[in-house]
Amino acid sequence: MTIDGLGRFGVWRAYNLFTPEDAQELEKSGYGTLWLGSSPPADLSTVEPLLDATETINVGTSIVNIWSSPAKQAAESFHRIEARFPGRFLLGVGAGHPEHTGEYRKPYDALVEYLDELDELGVPVERRAVAALGPRVLKLAAERSAGPLPYFVPATHTAQARATLGPDAFIATEHKVVLTDDAQQAHSLADGIVGFYLGLTNYASNLTRLGFTDEELATPGGRVFDAVIAHGNAEQVVAQLNAHLDAGGSHVAIQVLNDDYISVLRTLAPLLNAHS
Repeated sequence: MTIDGLGRFGVWRAYNLFTPEDAQELEKSGYGTLWLGSSPPADLSTVEPLLDATETINVGTSIVNIWSSPAKQAAESFHRIEARFPGRFLLGVGAGHPEHTGEYRKPYDALVEYLDELDELGVPVERRAVAALGPRVLKLAAERSAGPLPYFVPATHTAQARATLGPDAFIATEHKVVLTDDAQQAHSLADGIVGFYLGLTNYASNLTRLGFTDEELATPGGRVFDAVIAHGNAEQVVAQLNAHLDAGGSHVAIQVLNDDYISVLRTLAPLLNAHS
C-alpha cells in the first residue's frame, strides 16, 4: 500500500457492521478504503473477510484503542494480515477518551510508548496512523506514522492541520453525512450523535480551539451541526466533503448516518469520483 493508494474517499463504519458484500459494493463504487471504527479489538478478526472478498480496496482501523489493545497483539494482527494481503492494511491507533477509560493517563506519553512498541515489533511507520486533533498529537502522528486521523472536525480543522504539518503530510479526516433535503429529518438522525460527541472533552476542546463558543457547544444544532454534519442533497453533501480536500486534506472517510448507507454511498460515488 502507498498512501496514495488509499484513494481520496473512503467509508467509516463500526468495525462489526461492514460485511464482505458491502465491501464488494463499495469497491465497485470506487471507494478506496474501509475504515473500521468503534475500537475494533486487537485480534482484528473482522479485517481478513473484507479483504478476502475484494481485490483492491484497502482496510484501515480508526481506531484501535491503545488502552484496551496491547501493542504486541495489534502488531501480531498486523503481520498476520500483511502476510495474507500485502500492502492493503493500515493500522490506525489512538488514545480514545478519558470518559471511557478508567486507567486514562497522559495520552501523549502513552501514544509515544505505544508507537515505540510498534517500532520494536516491526510495524512500519508508513503502515500505521494516529488519531489526532490538537497540534502536538498532529505533529506526533506526522513524525511517527503515515499521518493523523482527525475525527468529528470541520474543514477549518483540516486547513489548520495542513498549515501545522506542511505540504507533504497525509491527513485522513472523518466526516459524517446525512443525505436528505429535509432539515428536520437531518436533525432527527444526527442531533443525538452530535450531542454525544460534544459531551466528550477531547472533541469539545478541539471545537473551542476552532472558535466555537460555549453556547454553541451546549446544543447539538446550529453552527456546530452544519460544521460537522454534511447534509442536504447529493451535490450539497459532496461540496461539504470536498471542502476537506480543498482545505488541504488527503483523504475523507465518510460516515453515513442514514439507515441505508450503501444506497447513499452509491448515490454520492459518481460526484465524488468526478472530484478525484
